Amino acid sequence: MTSYSMIKVGNDYVVQANDKCILKVGSRRRAAQLISEATDLLNALAAVESPKLAPEAPSLPRETPELP
Repeated sequence: MTSYSMIKVGNDYVVQANDKCILKVGSRRRAAQLISEATDLLNALAAVESPKLAPEAPSLPRETPELP
């Protein structure tokens, strides 16, 4: 899981992911909004990923076509 944070640098805010600077914005509110959206997207991605549902082999054997 990625850990997001923000730090103030001068008049700007820097968004960090796992202690790596990834984005600089001008307002604290925008930085917080971006962190919230990124967290939501990652959580949605985790919910979509699932183990393989389809079996490796088909459930019914394929019939050989008859030639006239």
